[in-house]
Amino acid sequence: MKRAPLQLTRVERDPEAHRTCPELGLLPLLRRVFSYAAPHKRTLRWLIFHVLLRAALLPLGTWAMGAVINGPIQQQDARGILMGALGFAALAAFTNWMFHYRYRYALELGEAVIHDLRAAVFEHVLRMPMRYFDTTKVGRVIGRVTSDIDSIRTGVQDVVFITAVQLGQMLVASALMLSHDWVLFLVVLALTPVVWGINRLFAKRLAEAQRDATESFSRITATLTESVSGIRVTQGFVRESLNAEAFRALAEDQGRFNMISARTSAKFLPLLEASTHLFTALLLLIGGWRVLAPGAHATVGDIVQFFFLAVLLFEPIRSLGNQYTAALSAMVGAERVFQLLDTPPEWADAPDALPLPEAGAGGREGVRVEFEKVGFAYEPGRPVLQDISFTATPGRTVALVGATGSGKTSITNLLAKMYLPDAGSVRLDGMDLSQIQSVSLHNQLGIVQQQSFLFGGTVLDNIRFARPQTPEAEVREITRQLGFLEDMEALPQGFQTEVGEGGANLSGGQRQLVSFARALLVRPRLLILDEATSAMDALTEARIQFALAALLEGRTSFVVAHRLSTIRRADLILVLQDGRIVERGTHAELVEESGVYARLHDRFVHGKGAPG
Repeated sequence: MKRAPLQLTRVERDPEAHRTCPELGLLPLLRRVFSYAAPHKRTLRWLIFHVLLRAALLPLGTWAMGAVINGPIQQQDARGILMGALGFAALAAFTNWMFHYRYRYALELGEAVIHDLRAAVFEHVLRMPMRYFDTTKVGRVIGRVTSDIDSIRTGVQDVVFITAVQLGQMLVASALMLSHDWVLFLVVLALTPVVWGINRLFAKRLAEAQRDATESFSRITATLTESVSGIRVTQGFVRESLNAEAFRALAEDQGRFNMISARTSAKFLPLLEASTHLFTALLLLIGGWRVLAPGAHATVGDIVQFFFLAVLLFEPIRSLGNQYTAALSAMVGAERVFQLLDTPPEWADAPDALPLPEAGAGGREGVRVEFEKVGFAYEPGRPVLQDISFTATPGRTVALVGATGSGKTSITNLLAKMYLPDAGSVRLDGMDLSQIQSVSLHNQLGIVQQQSFLFGGTVLDNIRFARPQTPEAEVREITRQLGFLEDMEALPQGFQTEVGEGGANLSGGQRQLVSFARALLVRPRLLILDEATSAMDALTEARIQFALAALLEGRTSFVVAHRLSTIRRADLILVLQDGRIVERGTHAELVEESGVYARLHDRFVHGKGAPG
């Protein structure tokens, strides 16, 4: 059966992407970018010195060449020609030597600024609450840290200082031209409003085109990231052709914006060049008249020397047109980066937040957990938890049971302070969650999720992720207590086995075993197991359940599970439905009540489904 062709529609702009930095404007953005140069003042000072020196040396070299032509060569002075040539060569060598240092310091400062800026963005992203990642595509964040910051690098290393050299060169050349022939200089000065008018005409068009192209590239990055991460699903459902066609639409969108930018530049740059050619023609006309007219005010040598300086003035105008396009790209990148940096976290720890008290001498004293009339919604107006109230005493195990979407994981998210409740309160050891320092809580919290995530590195690196300095012997002891030391040693390189990206080199069950060890290595007072054994086979689960019974003793634990073997050992079972607790009690009590849990249990026992 033939598939219907995919109907392509124009990709609309992301409204979020059009929110700009509050300090929108070239000078405010420059000030903010160069605030990251503050720790590198020595490099910046030397760079400014070499920029100013080079800006002065370039026109002086041109003036010196014109002076040799207008002087010794015109006067046929052989010795003067030799001395002039040697002097010009020395000045040129010194100018190029200065260029080496100007270029070197610009690269060093650019790398230093980008390093600090990229680190600041990364640190800011890591501190954003979970809701930010719920609403922001990963590819957009990657785009800010990579392509947007790279455009700022170009702005710092090339645009700013090349432009400074060229503007300085134009100022010095103008001063020399004014002192040499003020009449011809007035002709040159008339070029200023023309250049300003052309820039004004194309500035807005180029800025808009650059912004659209940058936003489009972010959409491509986001789609590419999502496609690579979900490649198994794509291939499993034979979506390669459809996804490729959709991506082609994004690429066409990107190409369209790039072409708009290119066409605008293709009009802008030739107009700048045409204006300089027009004024060069005027200079030739007026300069020739000043030489040939009765009572001539200038010699041929004077005109030649002036034209050398005029070339030095006109040449940067064309180059500045190219720099202007690059500056707009850097400006758009800076807007987007600072927009991210200026996005405050939805919430942060209160200034007077206190650390959660440490465990007692035994190191395994659990946490008292109290939920009181808690309400919560990921999106306003769509509550996922309503009027949730319960108490978990230290060292007890609480099982959360219910259909998909009933609110089980939302409770554990609030417990881990990934989100704050919209109503009611969550208290740990009598302290309101909002008044507890997040770092202190997370240092005493262990989490094992259904989809365990492993980072690139070895099995050993991943187990001691929260405590990198933990001796290997202690890691081995934890895995021995959990009953799978032999499983880890049986891997190709044992604990030194590379797990691959996302743990691709390990089976689902092996990844979960690593996650268990990682969570228990921090010796948590509070443990959250969210479908933690779902990826394990029945034999492996039976082995780890035996070990967990001893390891969980004294710790407060919350278990989200579908398997009866995990649930029936819980001290308290909370049955959730549509974001509310509809039943609570032990396994035996709930089975006797013949309610929701009993029906789920009956389905499980008779092989018709799971109890949660």
